[in-house]
Amino acid sequence: MFSLQKKVVFITGASSGIGRATAKAFAEQGAKLLLCARRMDRLTELTQELVAQRADLEVLPVSLDVRDSEAVRETLATLPEGWKQIEVLVNNAGLSRGLTKVYEDDPGNWDEMIDTNVRALLQVTRAVVPGMLARGSGHVISLGSTAGHQTYAGGAVYCATKAAEKVIMEGLRIDLIGTPVRATSVDPGIVETEFSETRFRGDKERAAKVYADLKPLQAEDVAEAIVWAATRPVHVNIQTILMTTIDQANSTVFNRKPA
Repeated sequence: MFSLQKKVVFITGASSGIGRATAKAFAEQGAKLLLCARRMDRLTELTQELVAQRADLEVLPVSLDVRDSEAVRETLATLPEGWKQIEVLVNNAGLSRGLTKVYEDDPGNWDEMIDTNVRALLQVTRAVVPGMLARGSGHVISLGSTAGHQTYAGGAVYCATKAAEKVIMEGLRIDLIGTPVRATSVDPGIVETEFSETRFRGDKERAAKVYADLKPLQAEDVAEAIVWAATRPVHVNIQTILMTTIDQANSTVFNRKPA
């Protein structure tokens, strides 16, 4: 088992959902947590909660929109000493907008999904991996989705961004062959988080229907898988974790049991 004690773990989109749960899971490993998100108030709240539970925990919250490539480069280049040696990068930031046919959709939705799910993943990875290679140790873990394995109605662009994540991580593993740096894609199915509220721009009633009459994955389930991959022995690279609730067969087949 690879020890993460006092190792820097950088999590994007850490203010809620899977990112928040992942921060808590890595805190249990004694890692140093470099947490970024756009909502600094939530990061501050999370930091206070984590430190209250473990007084020796080191946490550095950073307000950062990963879509801003210049801000990504500047933030990572100016980290305080002791925080630049990123051992694990968790590319968690991501979102979906709408559930609409391509020819009826708002192109602004496409820009937001592509910028967040693809371009930002590339920018952050590009900024972090050289340091891992120089130190001879590191692990990139990116959040994919079952949507990257199978397209569903109304989700063409979101599914395309997650298919891109899958291919980018496959290519990264090829690029890293012969080095000690590992690369993993964790691809969950339906997870009960704020994801659907974000997709439907705050429509809680519509979001709730996504999870109705089944038992979805919880953010903690995915966080556990992420930490498991990160703590394998250094010669073990978990390439892909494809995980769903028992009530989901793939992106389109669900076992819903109305009460």
